[in-house]
Amino acid sequence: MDGKPRPLDGGCQAPSCFPGPGFTSAERRERIRLRCPAAHGIRHERTSQGDTIRTRIGAVSGALVLGALALPALGQASASAVVTDLYVSNTAGAHCSNSGTGTQAQPYCTISAAAAVVQPGQTVHVGVGTYPEQVDVTRSGTAGAPITFTGTGLEYNNGTFVGSGPGTKAPTAYAFSLSRVQHVRIKNFWTSGSSGNVLVDGSSDIGLSGNQVEGWYQAPAIHVTGSSSTVTIAQNRSMGGPGSFGQVDPGAQGVVIATNVITTGSSMDGRPALSVDGAPGTVVVNNTVSGGCADALDVTGAATGTVIENNVISTGDADNHMNKLCATAANFVGLKVDQAAAVGTKVAYNVFDDKDGSPAYDWAGTKYDTVAGFAAAGGQGSHDIIGNSEYRWTEEPGQPASPLIDSADENAPGLTAGDQHGNQPVDDPYTPNTGTGKGIRDRGAYELGNFGTYYNPLGPVRLLDTRNGTGGTAGAVAPGGTVELPVTGIAGVPATGVTAVTMNVTVTAPTRAGYLTVYPHGDERPLASNLNWAAGQTIPNLVTVQVKDGKVSFYNGSTGTVHLVADLFGYYSTSGSSYKSTAPVRMLDTRNGTGALKQGHQIDLQVAGVDGVPAHGVSAVTLNVTVTGPTSYGYLTAYPHGTGRPTASNLNWTPGQTIPNLVTVPVVDGKVSLYAGGGNGSVHVVADLAGYFLKGGGTYHAQTPQRVADTRTGYTAGGSGEWVAPKQIGPGQTLNLCVTCGLQNGTAVTLNVTVTNTAAPGYLTVYPMGTNRPLASNLNWVAGQTIPNQVVVQPDKIGAVSIYNGSRAPIDLVVDESGYQVG
Repeated sequence: MDGKPRPLDGGCQAPSCFPGPGFTSAERRERIRLRCPAAHGIRHERTSQGDTIRTRIGAVSGALVLGALALPALGQASASAVVTDLYVSNTAGAHCSNSGTGTQAQPYCTISAAAAVVQPGQTVHVGVGTYPEQVDVTRSGTAGAPITFTGTGLEYNNGTFVGSGPGTKAPTAYAFSLSRVQHVRIKNFWTSGSSGNVLVDGSSDIGLSGNQVEGWYQAPAIHVTGSSSTVTIAQNRSMGGPGSFGQVDPGAQGVVIATNVITTGSSMDGRPALSVDGAPGTVVVNNTVSGGCADALDVTGAATGTVIENNVISTGDADNHMNKLCATAANFVGLKVDQAAAVGTKVAYNVFDDKDGSPAYDWAGTKYDTVAGFAAAGGQGSHDIIGNSEYRWTEEPGQPASPLIDSADENAPGLTAGDQHGNQPVDDPYTPNTGTGKGIRDRGAYELGNFGTYYNPLGPVRLLDTRNGTGGTAGAVAPGGTVELPVTGIAGVPATGVTAVTMNVTVTAPTRAGYLTVYPHGDERPLASNLNWAAGQTIPNLVTVQVKDGKVSFYNGSTGTVHLVADLFGYYSTSGSSYKSTAPVRMLDTRNGTGALKQGHQIDLQVAGVDGVPAHGVSAVTLNVTVTGPTSYGYLTAYPHGTGRPTASNLNWTPGQTIPNLVTVPVVDGKVSLYAGGGNGSVHVVADLAGYFLKGGGTYHAQTPQRVADTRTGYTAGGSGEWVAPKQIGPGQTLNLCVTCGLQNGTAVTLNVTVTNTAAPGYLTVYPMGTNRPLASNLNWVAGQTIPNQVVVQPDKIGAVSIYNGSRAPIDLVVDESGYQVG
């Protein structure tokens, strides 16, 4: 064992491990791993002629830049600079020393060493690893310059673990103990301890956020005591430990408990998941609380003036009803407020689980299991609901309407800016906005996003060209620069209800090598890339990007400048066409058919009624188009047959180059047109069918790009949550990759696949796992080339795809997921 505190199963059965569909791919993988770590999906494997090469599992976050890892620079600040950051790392090769000054070049070995010297305004950065110590925080910050301790986040295999649990050789009482201090922040740690995780005793202006905590038997994970005040406990999570999440003792004041995911296992001592005793003015908002066969929330003693709003509350599991009810469920309640605490306490906009078998309320000693009865007796419960407490999309067939969505009180005190994962409130286009304010905030700790919508082909229409100012940005994009592009309310795209757009994005005239990331405007830039280039190269890629506020962002990850061109091909909204994925099939190959396409001419390709595509009702097709053997410079434009050829391009090439790009193009008269322009030569064109769009059917769920695999650094496997060690894909080998594991009825997934570290020419084929490899390709390269392409592929029934390396040399793969199709 590695000494890390392990997440607990909580007794769930394998089918119950899978969360509802209202989560991104990364959230799905993490929830599966945390709720049922033994419920693994497929094992990632590499196969060669029937042999299986199995890899051990674990995770290092993917590097953003291809070809070189994006690592922070090491070194000490100059002697005259104000030191605002201290560093801690006990990993091999860190050259740590507790007698040093905590620089990146020579960090402290323990967190306690940094805690002993930290000054107001400083941040202590603690690296990946396990730190079996109790950190006694005894130094204070100031109101304008708090002291911050931060770990690396909640990816299990790349986390910062502090403290120790029962059974270790030298158990600590707490991971962090804060006694009589002020203005301190603790965030992004995995914590454990035999007496709890974090103790806040007689302290003020304390922030605990983004931490993984687990209560142990008689010990709450977070304990606030000793007249502490202004303590904020926000965006933390517990996922099944055998004790309570939090306890606030008499004398504490001004405690805010917000946007936490509180899931306790079957409580060994019957303690509530969260208890507030004699702490006036406590605010409990937007938490998802699962009591695990105990009360979910108890408010007792002189805890007058408590505010309890926007929570999702269950004595079982609020978001999972696959397990049996507690045998003694009738003995527990969702919310208990005793007579002393009822004075001035407000209860409103909460959702209580109607399937947990427990009464919703115990108010001043009387139990109520209807909102009307509770309201009549206590005058509370405004907009409370006893009903479905699960996070589910409402647009999918057979899914009940969810009372959690777009229904919270946005005027409640203590709200966090984002949800448990930092996602901003977003409007569900299928659900009425019944909350206060904008009416789009969801109840509980999660904000449901990536709604299922339908495709509407357009154009193509040029939305952005920095060479001439189209789109509002004129001039090359600066190194590290970001372009914000409005995409709604223009060019035939509706002003509202749009969840994603599909564009062909081209970079040209780059002065240095680099990469491009396209992502939803307003989101934090993800660890993903859509395009990679060398200096002077012109290269395109199809991009389907989520839209949240009417704009998308383009980031230039280069030390040089670059021009950007973006052509719109369609958008997703509440009406339109559904994507039907097919096994790749070759529809066109001029090398063995019509002969090379002369530049200045076009091919009209029949797609309807061919190769499994219906003869009628098809609105668009998705093709992987490859050009090869060009005799001069040129470009290719795919557009609807019989319409005017647009000022747009899908591919650009130099003489002799082979280059692919995914194309989604509207279908008119059952055909699409492929035009070769830009020169006086000729070029061969290959087109492989990936799928087509029809009215009705399933929906597409766009999401912020998520890195799902990186063979250069290793990665966390989808489905199992295991660690795949860094290893190239050998010649003729296949990587089986779980991309939609944990998602029921997933029919297609949108991936950006990049090949790098290529030592010989080759090609890549992506196809459903368990099927025969088709005569089709998604990527082609020459030795030394790094090249991406978008791939839309149907996974197998468990959510896996196969990626075949058709090269004589090993390669590295980077795979980013930007959305998926359901139904």
